[in-house]
Amino acid sequence: MTLDEAKAYLRLETAQDDALIAGLVASARSLCEAFLGQRLIRGEVTETVAADGAWHRLGAAPVVAITSVAGAGVLPVTAYAVDIDPAGEGWVRSGVGGTVRVTYRAGIAEDDGGVPAAVAHGVVRLAAHLYLDRGEVGPPPTTVAALWRPFRRLRLAPEGRA
Repeated sequence: MTLDEAKAYLRLETAQDDALIAGLVASARSLCEAFLGQRLIRGEVTETVAADGAWHRLGAAPVVAITSVAGAGVLPVTAYAVDIDPAGEGWVRSGVGGTVRVTYRAGIAEDDGGVPAAVAHGVVRLAAHLYLDRGEVGPPPTTVAALWRPFRRLRLAPEGRA
């Protein structure tokens, strides 16, 4: 999922369009993450959730660790609960009022080498498609969607948790 991989797929040897292709690879990666409902590369995420006593699902997935929960001041460990369910969804509950800031790590792989081959190939193919067809933007081509579909996370249940 690099510039070099995209250029090799496109059979380009010059550096003339490197900036454009690098941008298209980044766009293809973002579109892939949106399609899959998952971050590809693990990284730290910080988000703010309501501290209203209800469980709140964290936005990025798959969650591998919830590293901190912080409020306006120091929160005792009894002021919140965290959970990572078997599907890799992260959940936080706090009843201190206001909001809490949650920091966690989420993503499929530590680096590009750990991303499933079909997913990575789909990113390269989409970047190439965007380079060759600079017309209207629409859903990913069917060949790309077919590569990604087995890894797609769908949420069928309503938001929230008992």
